[in-house]
Amino acid sequence: MTKIELVKIVSQKTGIDQLTVLAAVEGIVDTIKQALVEKENVYIRGWGTWTLKHRAQKTARNISKNTTLVIEAHDIPYFKPCKEFMDNVAASK
Repeated sequence: MTKIELVKIVSQKTGIDQLTVLAAVEGIVDTIKQALVEKENVYIRGWGTWTLKHRAQKTARNISKNTTLVIEAHDIPYFKPCKEFMDNVAASK
């Protein structure tokens, strides 16, 4: 599902026009991104948690050039769905 498809479905379900729904969806996504940039976790009850996971520095190999390179330590965004959400997805099989 794309963002536009999501906007259309939410608009149909709620009766809110698509431009308003699009602004809300983009606002939510931008707010989550900004919170992670500021190293804040985002918790949405019934859905899940966005956090940052720290990756330590490591050495990697480029086998085509037979060289090694260092990948610096960095943080990556991580989403963990809540148990209720996971149970709903598992029950839909």
